[in-house]
Amino acid sequence: MAEKPSFQQASLDYHKAKSEFDTNGKTGTLLTKPCTTQEELAMAYSPGVAYPCLEIQKDANLAYEYTNKGNLVAVISDGTAVLGLGDIGHLAGKPVMEGKGVLFKSFANVDAVDIELNTKDPDEIIKIIAAMADSFGGINLEDISAPRCFEIEERLKEICNVPVFHDDQHGTAVITTAGLMNVIEMSGKKAENLKVVIIGAGAAGIACAKMYKKLGIKNITMLDSKGVIHSGRSDLNRYKKLFALETTDRTLGDAMKNADMVLGLSRPDLITPQMVKSMSRTNPIIFACANPNPEITPAEAKAARPDVIIGTGRSDYPNQVNNVLGFPQIFRGALDVRATKITENMKLAASHALAALAKEAVPEQVKQAHHRQNMEFGHEYIIPSPFDRRVLVYVASAVAKAAIQDGVARVKDFDTEAYKIKLQRLADHLDGKI
Repeated sequence: MAEKPSFQQASLDYHKAKSEFDTNGKTGTLLTKPCTTQEELAMAYSPGVAYPCLEIQKDANLAYEYTNKGNLVAVISDGTAVLGLGDIGHLAGKPVMEGKGVLFKSFANVDAVDIELNTKDPDEIIKIIAAMADSFGGINLEDISAPRCFEIEERLKEICNVPVFHDDQHGTAVITTAGLMNVIEMSGKKAENLKVVIIGAGAAGIACAKMYKKLGIKNITMLDSKGVIHSGRSDLNRYKKLFALETTDRTLGDAMKNADMVLGLSRPDLITPQMVKSMSRTNPIIFACANPNPEITPAEAKAARPDVIIGTGRSDYPNQVNNVLGFPQIFRGALDVRATKITENMKLAASHALAALAKEAVPEQVKQAHHRQNMEFGHEYIIPSPFDRRVLVYVASAVAKAAIQDGVARVKDFDTEAYKIKLQRLADHLDGKI
């Protein structure tokens, strides 16, 4: 019997062509119109293609009607912060960007094209993306290192007339905020009374802190590689300065005392059982998101505190913080109302939608996907499963509705209930039911 290949080899083989008509990589071009007759060829290109060109020349918004713009997202990276691999270069990051395209298509039927930029200059990156943005319905910035990513996104949001979304920042923020909303409800605590600790002051950490503030949380202690970010430090950039506290806490151990929540965006095994024991008296929450190994495992955390509620970035533990619960569906909703921006209200709407779905009965096929007989709202289930297709319906409809409310949607005649029905049909289609 042939020896089963290692996971590493299996992954390398997965990315290669499987047959003579296959291509390397994970994405390609899917034709949506036939081109098998002389008439179809004449419409696909010359001379018939001139007619939609002239219509778009008269009204640029008609690009949504006659091209793929309304269902197309650019996944753009400079390769400076690729997953846990760091600055590996723009081309080495391409498999990840292709993978993002796979997730867009698989979970929300959004087409995506990956673009890897051979520059680390923020001004040059901004100039390049701004020049090409109109070709797409949205821009997904990916794996760009902090603090450069903040400036790049901020300036592009001002310049571009389509949504610009840095998923490394906002995806984690949307999903952990949903979990936090549910823990607040379960515990009876109030947001304004919570003490939150965030380990990691990069793109995700700062975005999460900003979103938690919008939830009403006032007491946030953030740590970087040098310890607690406090007002006495002189080495802070302008983004970290926003979270500098007047405090005597200097270490993670200091900060975690009486904390209601800890968000880990750092490295494995950083949180000790003793730190967990020192947290708030009831229902402390830990999101240990370091990959592939979390800051503390669920087993270790629960051994220290049986009442702890813990989520990780891993699919083999309950309460997975997985960005695929956010970015495909957020873009789906934004694209379908032809939004010009993704607002704070749209992101918060996505969090509320995820929090609400976690309280619904879980379909049997989702339980089977997780090899669990019982999945119901509680300590082991505060965040929906990525395998629950209702995520698409809940999140995309909430985002689209918020875009309408915020006045950033080009579509004005919008029926939320009809849109939910359309999304459910799409979810069924993605599941192979229709």
